[in-house]
Amino acid sequence: MSVLRWWWGLLLAFAILALGRVFLPLPFANEIVLFSIYAMGCNFLLGRVGFISFGQPAYLAVGAYGTAFYLFYFGSNPYVGILCGIVAGIVISLAVGALFVRLRKDYFALVNLALAVIVYYLMQKVLAGITYGDNGLWFLTSIASTPVLDLSRPDQFFIFAFLVAFAIFAFYKYIDDSIFGACCLATKINEDKLTFLGYSNFSIRLVAFVIANPTTALAGAMYAVYLGFVSPEITSAARTPEPVIVTILGGVGTLYGPIVGSLVYIGMKDLISKFVGNWELIIGFGLVLIMLAGEKGIWGTIEPLLKKAFSCALRRPLPRTLGGRSDD
Repeated sequence: MSVLRWWWGLLLAFAILALGRVFLPLPFANEIVLFSIYAMGCNFLLGRVGFISFGQPAYLAVGAYGTAFYLFYFGSNPYVGILCGIVAGIVISLAVGALFVRLRKDYFALVNLALAVIVYYLMQKVLAGITYGDNGLWFLTSIASTPVLDLSRPDQFFIFAFLVAFAIFAFYKYIDDSIFGACCLATKINEDKLTFLGYSNFSIRLVAFVIANPTTALAGAMYAVYLGFVSPEITSAARTPEPVIVTILGGVGTLYGPIVGSLVYIGMKDLISKFVGNWELIIGFGLVLIMLAGEKGIWGTIEPLLKKAFSCALRRPLPRTLGGRSDD
């Protein structure tokens, strides 16, 4: 029963997401799944560790270009390409993590923003000989068909992305319920008490950093395979607030916040932009209202109400019967 209780929330959430695929256009559904993976790393850093990162597009670009370099220059297997993107994300996270996690709050946000600018400049100017600058790398036609799930087909790519997202969310749910997850939350709330208990704040933050950013790199790698194209625009300054916006919209630190936030953000962007040129203004007003309402986000507000409704439904007494007939 405890195992079923652990899994039922995930199964229900992704069953609703799979059902939504029936009614939503395929590109829109793919975008929601990919963006929810992208936002999950930022959600974990901000919600569990207290790190606000405006540099997530840098790690997204690292994963995307890691995949793109393989598919453009070396091979054609999309699964190997995605693995290259993940490895690139792990390497970069280890390289900069030991320096970045020593910083806190504003300084961490600024240094990650600077990293995004550096990566953008590297891909656009410095490494233009291999990245082709603003023209980007095009490799859609060179992606090979693969058995079981052919990632060159958007419908089968959705199945793959859906399964990956399910595994990622199950992994983060496991972390949330683990001692490590509690330590991550403790390093955000009370560093001194965690040190008194014998844990290293630096080590916990570094491990959390190395977990979150390769998740973002994974999203970048999957974007590269899905689009068959990568350019420096993926890490431009205009994109730096997007994962933070989605995290706040969905609910900081909530498990399903990235899915809800991605659905709302992409939906608003696609719908409102058809009628209003400056759609960002409306999303900005929405963020202000959410922050004034208590920073819980959409899912953070809805979740307690759903839990209360479910608990009331489960505790509702069954009608008593006597001899097969009701009391009345």
